Amino acid sequence: MNIDALNQLLQKVATGKISVQDASQKMIHLSFEDIDYAHIDHHRSLRKGFPEVIFGPGKTSDQITGIMEKMIIQENVVLITRIDSHLADQIVIRFPEAVYHEDAKMVVYQKQEIPEQGKGTILIISAGTSDIPVAKEAYITAKVMGNQVESVFDVGVAGIHRLLDHKKLITQASVLIVVAGMEGALPSVVAGMVSRPVIAVPTSIGYGVSLGGLTALFAMLNSCSSNVAVVNIDNGFGAGYMASIINRT
Repeated sequence: MNIDALNQLLQKVATGKISVQDASQKMIHLSFEDIDYAHIDHHRSLRKGFPEVIFGPGKTSDQITGIMEKMIIQENVVLITRIDSHLADQIVIRFPEAVYHEDAKMVVYQKQEIPEQGKGTILIISAGTSDIPVAKEAYITAKVMGNQVESVFDVGVAGIHRLLDHKKLITQASVLIVVAGMEGALPSVVAGMVSRPVIAVPTSIGYGVSLGGLTALFAMLNSCSSNVAVVNIDNGFGAGYMASIINRT
């Protein structure tokens, strides 16, 4: 339950549109709800401003739909991450309003238009085309959290002129997410162009001594640009979430 829904419920009690008993029943799972295989954190929207997110791997379709059934009673939006197309198809059959974003491996269920909460634009930049799935995970996360989001893909340092062609968009963004594999150099370059926070996302794209993204991660952690912060390898969701929190401030 988010703060708006709670305020509306209390207002109905105050105006006599709903009884105290009915309101109490609606708030019985305000903290969390135990459904045996999951303890659903219904309080998270009130506490953090966004509902609990369902991590797809390791869960069955029945478990995911069971969690969703309880969440949509109280939430306007439900987000599922890292979910493959086979499992997503079963979710969409059960919840036709849900949308599967195959490139990002995410399912988004929303009852209504998501209100805008961000104070500026979040820009998602990928170094290569192969980094787009992680960038799209960041994009969708930031979008469903109520932000204006723009994206620029495949503008890595091997052809730096491609990046510079988007200089106006880059300098106008309030928060930037830069996704890169290989040597992980792009976040440092972008951060050197702006005075805004840059969230660097290393990806596992690469070969040999890229070591599954460790080389990009170490390069980003060693950035000489002071306005760079780094999330975990392939963690587009974490970057989109953090950018959203920053953009609300």
